[in-house]
Amino acid sequence: MTHETSPLIAASLHPDCPDWRRLGPTTADAAVRAMADVHEIREGGREQAWSKGFTRRRLLAGGMGVGVAAVGSQLVTTRVAYAAGAATGTLVVVFLRGGMDGLSMLSPAGEAAALTAARGSVAVTSGISLDRGFVLHPALIALKPYVDGAKLAAIPAVSTPALSRSHFQAQDCLERGGFNGAGSSSGWLDRLLEVLGAGTTFRSIAGGYNAPRSLLGSSSPVVLESLSEFAISGVDQSLVPATMTALRKLYTGIDHPMSRQALIALAAADTVGQLNTTEQTPAARGYSDDDWGHALSAIGSLIRTDSTVRVATIDLGGWDMHTQMGTQSSGDFFNMAKTLGDGLSTFLHDLGPTIDHTTVVVMSEFGRRVEKNANNGTDHGHGGVALVMGGGVSSGVKGTWETLGTLADGDIPGSNDYRDLLSEVVMKRFGLTAAQIAPVFPDWTPTAVGAMV
Repeated sequence: MTHETSPLIAASLHPDCPDWRRLGPTTADAAVRAMADVHEIREGGREQAWSKGFTRRRLLAGGMGVGVAAVGSQLVTTRVAYAAGAATGTLVVVFLRGGMDGLSMLSPAGEAAALTAARGSVAVTSGISLDRGFVLHPALIALKPYVDGAKLAAIPAVSTPALSRSHFQAQDCLERGGFNGAGSSSGWLDRLLEVLGAGTTFRSIAGGYNAPRSLLGSSSPVVLESLSEFAISGVDQSLVPATMTALRKLYTGIDHPMSRQALIALAAADTVGQLNTTEQTPAARGYSDDDWGHALSAIGSLIRTDSTVRVATIDLGGWDMHTQMGTQSSGDFFNMAKTLGDGLSTFLHDLGPTIDHTTVVVMSEFGRRVEKNANNGTDHGHGGVALVMGGGVSSGVKGTWETLGTLADGDIPGSNDYRDLLSEVVMKRFGLTAAQIAPVFPDWTPTAVGAMV
C-alpha cells in the first residue's frame, strides 16, 4: 500500500485527527508507522501533508506513546570510556531477600557444642571446610571448586547499625547504602554509576522483573528477565521487523533529544537478538529452567560477550524461614541453599576467562536469631553473612568474629559493617580511591575487611 493510494494513511497523519491509531494493531505500532510515513513523505521532497507546519519534532513532543522511547530513556551511549577508575570489569550483586540465616550458610562449626545447644536439629555442624573453624552449608557443594581455587571469601557477623528487624526497613537501608530515615533518595549502585561516568547500553542491568532500590536514581538500568524475552515495550511482537524498520527510518537524522536514545534502544534489541541466535539456551549451559536461571544466564551472556556491563543485580527470595527449616541434609534451607549454590556455580563457570574481571557479592537484609524457635525455624535477627566470589577475591573467612559466647540481645552482633565490605569491593574492582567513592557511601570512612586482594 502506497501513500498516494491510501486515503486512510493520508488522513491519519493529520495531527488533529485521532485516526492515526488505526495504522497498526497497537497504539505503539500505529504511532511509529504514522511518524515514519511523514518522515518518508518529507524526505522524498513531497509537498507538506498539511499546512500547519507538522514535523517529527512536534509529533514526538506531543507524546504519541512510542514504546521505544521508554526503552531508549534507560540507555546511555554506544561506546564511551569510563570517566573514573583504572580497573575494569563487572560487579554483580545478588540479594537474598527474606533475611537469610547466616549461621546456616556459614557455620562456626568449631563451636559445634554451642550451636547444637541453641539450635538442635537445625544446627549445621559440618560442610565445606574453610579457615578459622567455619564451614559452608553442605548444600553449597557446587561452590567447592571456587573455594579450592581461592575465589570465595565469606564475611560473618555483617550488618549496619541502623538496621531494624523489619524486612522493608532493612532492605531499604542497605540498598540506599546504609542510610536510615530521610537520607539519600538514590541507591548506592546508582551513585556508583555516577562516579564511574558514562558507559554503554548495558552498563547496568537488573535481572528479573523490576529494578531494585539500589539502582534507583538517574542510572535507569536495563531490566530483563531473559534474553529471549527482551523486547521493546508496546510493540506487537509478530510485527517486529516492519516496526523496527519504521523506527529506524523515523529516528535517523533528527536532532530531537529522544532520537539518539531511541536508536541505541534499537541497537540494544539488535545485540540481544544476535545473542539469541548464537548463544546456547540457558538449560543447555546448565542453568535451571526458572526465573533465577534465566536471569543469571542473561547476565552471564552479556558479561562474557563483552557488552561492557559494569553493574548487574539479581534477587533470590524465599529465605524468611520461621518454620520447619529442616536439617543440614534436607528441608527448606537445604533446598534454597542448593538453588543458590548451583546457580552461582553455573554462572561463574559460564563466565569463562571473564571471571577474573567479575566480582559477585551475595548479601541479605539481616541474619536470624541464634536460638531456633518453637516451630523449628528461626526469627529475625541481626548480624548475617555475605559472600564474595570471582576475580580479585582474597579467599577465606574475613572480618571480625567474636564467638557464639558474645551475643547482642540473643543475636550475632554486626561486627563487620556492610559499607566497609561494599566500599572495599568497589574500590578494588573499579580502581577507585576512598575519596572517589565518598559520594557512594556519604559520611562513612571505610575500613577494609580483607575480602579483596
